[in-house]
Amino acid sequence: MQKALSSSAFSDSKPHYELLDGLRGVAALLVIWYHVFEAFATSPIDQRFNHGYLAVDFFFILSGFVIGYAYDDRWKTTMTVKDFVKRRLIRLHPMVVMGAILGACTFYIQGNEKWDGSQVSLSALMLAMLLNLFLIPAIPGSKVEVRGNGEMYPLNGPSWSLFFEYIGNILYALFIRRLSTKSLALLVSLSGIGLAAFAIFSLSGYGHLGVGWTLLDYNLIGGFLRLMFSFSAGLLMSRVFKPVKIRGAFWICSLVIAVLLSVPYVGNKELSWINGIYDSVCAILLFPLLVYWGASGKTTDKWTLRICKFFGDISYPVYIVHYPFMYLFYAWVWNNDLTFGQVWPVALLLFFGNILLAYLCLKLYDEPIRRWLSKRFLSKK
Repeated sequence: MQKALSSSAFSDSKPHYELLDGLRGVAALLVIWYHVFEAFATSPIDQRFNHGYLAVDFFFILSGFVIGYAYDDRWKTTMTVKDFVKRRLIRLHPMVVMGAILGACTFYIQGNEKWDGSQVSLSALMLAMLLNLFLIPAIPGSKVEVRGNGEMYPLNGPSWSLFFEYIGNILYALFIRRLSTKSLALLVSLSGIGLAAFAIFSLSGYGHLGVGWTLLDYNLIGGFLRLMFSFSAGLLMSRVFKPVKIRGAFWICSLVIAVLLSVPYVGNKELSWINGIYDSVCAILLFPLLVYWGASGKTTDKWTLRICKFFGDISYPVYIVHYPFMYLFYAWVWNNDLTFGQVWPVALLLFFGNILLAYLCLKLYDEPIRRWLSKRFLSKK
């Protein structure tokens, strides 16, 4: 662990695990490529870059670990539920607002059209943006579900994971932090069993964990299982963590994450349980191990440290801002029946353009507004 503060830190934050920040950035960048390849898939089975959705499970584990490390020992001294909620809102919500605004702008540029070509009124668009600003899910088929494919947040799809992140934070502040380590281990075990059963018995319809983004079918159950296992597992790890010696942890873990998230679908429609086993092994066994390794590792050179800090700083902004532009990309690809071989230069431009946009949002919007909000609403302890 490096004695340095990332852009996400408050003035009284503990030193960050810089390697974990860097790994979060690696996963966020891989999510962009996962979404790029969605444009050329007809189902979750034939998508070439297939398992990028598992990055969310990795994010939830990281979140639980970091929150447990940062706050567990403060509740008996300076921390209150009110202060904790304010801190999490200040940390997360400015970019939620930015994502909703970008989503509304790109939807308007796209012609205010649903995927089926029908028009959406400006009033419905504004109401959809208002709901996204406050992370209120859109009911599938309702007027404010403006894209018509069932997304909880049709202007910026990835906001669904922030919905669950907020729920996890609230549950932690009110209940989970009070659990003994044994009780927390039991919660992790039970939710892990539920998560594996969900994937292996194919409640998603495809034997995978790419669920939680809609209120349709079993998505809400799947999203809660993903949150409860991963977030609780991260909290448990923060309590029992004892570092081990591992050299080159950032590069090893980054390579493993890249491989795990890019593997094609395992099995087929009739053998979807095989992919369910793969997803379960990644989420329940391998991701906690990667977090443990990442937390144990130390950066020994300034170059790696700079990469980790940069990746960590842009990880959340890039995750939030990239998807509104994916909607434009999808429309262009589908309307013109294009292949990846025809559009890869645009895909690269989309990738690096989103990194640049994320950095600009971080420096010109997110960091300044969080500093102002912290001074305005956080009492000094």
